Amino acid sequence: MGYKHLKFPEGTVFLVTGAAGFIGSNLCEAILSLGYKVRGLDNFSNGRRENIEQLRQYENFSFIEGDITDPDTCLDACDGVDYVLNQAAWGSVPRSMKMPLVYNANNVSGTMNIFDAAYKKGVKRVVYASSSSVYGDSAVLPKVEGQEGRPISPYALTKKMDEEYADLYYRVFGLETIGLRYFNVFGRRQDPHSTYAAVIPIFVKNLLNDTPSVINGDGSQTRDFTYIENVIEMNLKSCLAPKEACGEAYNVAYGENTSLNQLYDKLCALLGKDIKPNYGPSRAGDIPHSLANIDKARRLVGYDPDYDINEGLELTIEWYKEFLK
Repeated sequence: MGYKHLKFPEGTVFLVTGAAGFIGSNLCEAILSLGYKVRGLDNFSNGRRENIEQLRQYENFSFIEGDITDPDTCLDACDGVDYVLNQAAWGSVPRSMKMPLVYNANNVSGTMNIFDAAYKKGVKRVVYASSSSVYGDSAVLPKVEGQEGRPISPYALTKKMDEEYADLYYRVFGLETIGLRYFNVFGRRQDPHSTYAAVIPIFVKNLLNDTPSVINGDGSQTRDFTYIENVIEMNLKSCLAPKEACGEAYNVAYGENTSLNQLYDKLCALLGKDIKPNYGPSRAGDIPHSLANIDKARRLVGYDPDYDINEGLELTIEWYKEFLK
């Protein structure tokens, strides 16, 4: 069913933090296309200014250049807002291993600033980005909410703490919160140029340039790759879910896993390339396998993802062929 049929009251205002980023900019565009107002917030530490420029074509879009680590900026951003979609965060497990203090300041203190500002400004609900990394060293597959292991990276720990604060703000202060544990999201606008870029944009960029990619480890590790349209659906349905769904975190995935070797082969086939990958050492903090159970999200939020990895990859490649010209 997707999200294009969803209805909010006329004049509904959304705040999207991390609006210049991959997921944030796609959320902004989707909401604006439905006719609602969006206020974007970003400090461009990870996002791209080009993404904001594309959004300025919509008259319902406004933008604040600011940082969620500043409480006053968060208060200003939440003023007059109905729903907050908090995507602002520092991603990348490997980078967090080198910069744990930066990750704590942005992902924990920054997210707490958003929760506190939303509570003080009377926001209806905060939907925030968590991560599949909260499952940590648990070897259980598929991943089911309530069966988490211990975090094995600073990034994972920051997301676990976000969930704890969200639960607290709901139980103690009455702020409605819903956490989304993203599983390897991919799609249009995902930056292939960053040192810490995700695997799909790196593979696509290299294949288009007839360059072999490096696969960390032996390529047998698996991920539940999740197309961006499914993530947009879950964010918007989380805003409209019944109150009983609040104070919880949900897996956001398709519910199928693919190995990195299989992914590379799929991309080669779609791009008509025959380029063998190189293999390097495994990365610290990475989990070997990931697969989501999405029953809880289906049951309580009405999540029903339309796009599997094959359809998502086809659409993603179309975008990169245009973007990487």
